[in-house]
Amino acid sequence: QPQLVESGGGLVEPGGSLRLSCAASGGSLNWYTIGWFRQAPGKEREAISCITSGGGSTNYADSARGRFTISRDRAKNTVYLQMNNLKSEDTAVYYCAAGFDGPGTIAIKEADFGYWGQGTQVTVSS
Repeated sequence: QPQLVESGGGLVEPGGSLRLSCAASGGSLNWYTIGWFRQAPGKEREAISCITSGGGSTNYADSARGRFTISRDRAKNTVYLQMNNLKSEDTAVYYCAAGFDGPGTIAIKEADFGYWGQGTQVTVSS
């Protein structure tokens, strides 16, 4: 089973960009749909985006569509979340998660993702 590790978080000013990475310390991500989620202080975890195992299908939450782009490099066993035009409301801990291809994962339903990383903090502030 994959051990997911997120990286790339940090402090960025409003309007700036960050690229988050999700890698596997053990096992391959290439068999799984990978989703990105985030949780802001005092709020429930929110689905952001996902990409299927083959990379042929993606999905975005309304809050991410048009600003965030998910992609994967199967050779590097890594999934990326490019975040542009960041806003203060994007401040949260961002998690990647793995689940098997299916209607639940492409709909970014949290319950369908069985493997989770520890999260990386993204802070958008001037």
